[in-house]
Amino acid sequence: MTDMIPQFGGTLWTLASFVVALAVIVTVHEYGHYIIGRLSGIRAEVFSVGFGPRLFARRDRRGTLWQVAAVPLGGYVRFLGDSNAASAGTGQQVDPALRRQTLTGAPLWARFATLLAGPVFNFILSILIFAGFALFQGLPTQEVRVGEIAAAPPGVVNELRPGDEIIAINEQPISSWGDIGRVGSELPIATEYDWQVRRAGELVTVQGPDPIPPRITGVAPRSAAADAGLKAGDVVLAIEDKPISRFSQMRSSVEAAAGRPLALTVWRPEQGTADYTLVPKQQDLPLAGGGYEKRWLIGVTGGEGYFAPATRRAGLAESLWLGALQTWGIITSSLAGMWAMISGQIGSCNLGGAISIAESTGQAASAGGASFLWWIAVLSAAIGFLNLLPVPVLDGGHLMFYVYEAISGRPPSDRVLNLLTAIGMAAVLSLMIFGLTNDLFCP
Repeated sequence: MTDMIPQFGGTLWTLASFVVALAVIVTVHEYGHYIIGRLSGIRAEVFSVGFGPRLFARRDRRGTLWQVAAVPLGGYVRFLGDSNAASAGTGQQVDPALRRQTLTGAPLWARFATLLAGPVFNFILSILIFAGFALFQGLPTQEVRVGEIAAAPPGVVNELRPGDEIIAINEQPISSWGDIGRVGSELPIATEYDWQVRRAGELVTVQGPDPIPPRITGVAPRSAAADAGLKAGDVVLAIEDKPISRFSQMRSSVEAAAGRPLALTVWRPEQGTADYTLVPKQQDLPLAGGGYEKRWLIGVTGGEGYFAPATRRAGLAESLWLGALQTWGIITSSLAGMWAMISGQIGSCNLGGAISIAESTGQAASAGGASFLWWIAVLSAAIGFLNLLPVPVLDGGHLMFYVYEAISGRPPSDRVLNLLTAIGMAAVLSLMIFGLTNDLFCP
């Protein structure tokens, strides 16, 4: 019985993390509907965080009831005249004098803006979080300058100091951050290298480690590495008892194993050396020139040395632009992945369901507050994109009806709306079941 306690605690942590992330994302989404609707003259009767029985509520001076409900798996805004929380159906009867304050009775532009605001607010949340990271963490300096020194395993020689400007490694010139990886991959493997640096205005040569050591800087949620308990900052010393000193050696060892369990010897700061066993997972990865390839992965990123880049202060406009670019990247990759599954370029197991999302959220939360916040930004952008798909019952489906109304001059008939809504609901439920089945049965 006691053996089940850690597993039970992990499940609770996963569920709690998932609920918190979902609550943040859905609340922002629904607030977008609410605030733009209010500014457009549409009256919100209920703003609910969660579904089901009401736990507590407060009515504001505009008459909107703000409530927290018992089932914390979503939320909704119910506008005046809505027949249900999804703003679907023909609506309830209201006083004709108040029809302009309903979603169905408002001008087309107000309805369109109100529905579009939900996904847009999800994108705004992602942009702000990504921009916040740039603002508070800074961006790498243009010159290749050493920032904070990272912990290294015993025996690794690292004479670099914060503030050193890297000029060359083993006489190979370094003029950009990308040069470190390029030069490092071309150097013969050795225990130490000559690093030429500018220190306090003088050129000096110091001894340093491999430029691209097998040091983990990130662990992907639901990956083999995450399942095994590896963390950022870990250094892989050996695979199958064979010592390694460069990140590329880890990559080739994983590929060679082709899904066979791998034994890793890992050094972790303040904890020392420990052994881990993990099973690589095969995934479809996009190629630079288009298309996809299948590769065996354990789900770690690396390639950075035993130091962090020196940073500069990022401006607000620059940070927001970078946040927008990252958000746009998530949208485009989601669209590309969806098309790749539809066209058969990649397997359907790439589509995860609620279980995989919850597990990924729990692992992101376990990695720390910054990782959890970053994952919320990723999820928010993905959910905003999904809600824009032209599927009835989703925001995109409503927007599709509004576009039809703008072109034809009249809305679709109630019969057509009800039929398409039923089809859309069946499609969404089928997709949810399909994702859940993948969670349970896909490797």
